[in-house]
Amino acid sequence: MTPNSITIIGETHRRPEAIQFFQSVITGYTQKNKCLTVALEIASSQQSLVDEIKQGKATVTDIEITSVIDHPPFRVLIKDLIEMQNHHDCLKLIAIDAGLELKTNRDEWMAIQLTDKVGQAPVLALLGNLHTLKKVDWNPAIIKKEPYVAEILAARGFNVKSYPQVWQDRACNSKIRLISVDESDASKLLNADLFALLNASKPETVTDIIDGIVL
Repeated sequence: MTPNSITIIGETHRRPEAIQFFQSVITGYTQKNKCLTVALEIASSQQSLVDEIKQGKATVTDIEITSVIDHPPFRVLIKDLIEMQNHHDCLKLIAIDAGLELKTNRDEWMAIQLTDKVGQAPVLALLGNLHTLKKVDWNPAIIKKEPYVAEILAARGFNVKSYPQVWQDRACNSKIRLISVDESDASKLLNADLFALLNASKPETVTDIIDGIVL
């Protein structure tokens, strides 16, 4: 993670292991006394509550989070990050999702929120795995869907890196490694875990789709 960069870590929602990995990345980075902006898939309308929690005027339970994402480890992550801010002056926590009341494209909204924060401090976001895709060849038989966050950012020339997380065995979640995009397993993993969910062509190579897979 470098200045003027956006790094997106993907997750399968409501998996504690994904949260634990994301938090370990933040902890390892901030221990080097480096500045960081952390973005979460929470409605932007909740930002004032996030700030009030830091001031002791609210609690994590007050934040409204969609049920698709909400689970105890996610709220613990928020609480821990807010507490970390007391020890790291240049650690920021931002809510970037579009609330239902906005009635707008979520990926476009989140892309705008992320680009607004690009600066000397790198931006690190935790989003659903599909949002990490920089390119999708949709089935021409259907209406082409809107691009995901990573694709929007890449198309606009931002330095964006994306890494979906793929968990294969809940019993061995301590074994984590990075799968390079040029490894033969990369396309197999991405096709089985993500493109199997989409009405789109399964890519033979993923070098222009993601920057790696956290396995």
